[in-house]
Amino acid sequence: MNKIDLKVQGNIISKISFLKEDYISITDIARIKNASEPKDVVKNWMRSRSTIEFLGIWESLNNENFKGVEFDSLLFDAGSNSFTLSPSKWIQTTNAIGIISKQGKSGGTFVHKDIAFEFASWVNSGFKLYLIKEYQRLKEEESSRLNLEWNFQRTLSKINYHIHTDAIKEYLIPKTVTKQQISYIYATEADVLNIALFGITSKEWQQNNPNLKGNIRDYATIEQLVVLSNLESLNSVLIQQDFNQEIRLIQLNKIAINQIQALVNHKKSLEKLI
Repeated sequence: MNKIDLKVQGNIISKISFLKEDYISITDIARIKNASEPKDVVKNWMRSRSTIEFLGIWESLNNENFKGVEFDSLLFDAGSNSFTLSPSKWIQTTNAIGIISKQGKSGGTFVHKDIAFEFASWVNSGFKLYLIKEYQRLKEEESSRLNLEWNFQRTLSKINYHIHTDAIKEYLIPKTVTKQQISYIYATEADVLNIALFGITSKEWQQNNPNLKGNIRDYATIEQLVVLSNLESLNSVLIQQDFNQEIRLIQLNKIAINQIQALVNHKKSLEKLI
C-alpha cells in the first residue's frame, strides 16, 4: 500500500492504494471535527441510516462477495438510539471492501475515494470541494509522472534498437543485396523481438488493430518496454555469436517470460511491503 499525503486547507489527509483503487483516510478527515477523538466522529457517521444505505449500495455495485442478508439486518437496526457500528464490525459482518482498517502508528480507517468524498461532505461540504480539487491535482501529477516514465522507457528501447540493427547490419546482411532485401531482413529481425515479447508480429498487430496509430511497441506497458530494451541488447549479442534466428527466438522468448514475471512479482512484493 503506497501511502501519499494530500494537503487540504492545511490538513494532512493520507491516501493509499488498495485493490488497484485509491483509499483515503477518513480518520484524518474526522480530525477536522474532533482532533482528539476522530474515531467517535466516524462511528457517529456510521450510525446514520442514510450512511448504511449508501455503503450498502456502493458494496452492491463493486463487491460481488458482499453479504446482503447481513446488510439488511444492519439497515433495519440503523437509526435507533441503541445502534452502534464501527468500521471493523461493518467489514466483518458484510465482507465489505469499501472500508479498510489499518492498525499501528500510520493506521486508521481508510475508505474508497467515493465513500471518502461522501464522508467529507457530511463533515464539511466546503472541505469536500477542496479535497476533490486536491485529489484531482494529485492524479494529474501521477499521470504526468507515469507518462514521463513510459516515454523514457520507450526512448531507451529505441536507443537499444540501434544497437540491435547495427548487429544485424554487420553479421546478417550480405554485402551485395538490394535495399528491399535489407529492409526485409530488418523487418523479420524486429519481429523476432515482437514475437518473443508480445507473441505477435507487427503486421498481425496492425491487422488486429486497424484503428490504432503507430505500432505494437507504442502500446506496450512500462514492464514490456524494460524487457524490450534488454531483449534488443541480448539479441545483438546472440547475433554476434552466430546463433540462428530460430534458436534466438526460443531463447529470447524464455528470457522475456522470466523477466516479465520477475518484474510483476517484484512490483507485488513492493506493494505488500508499503
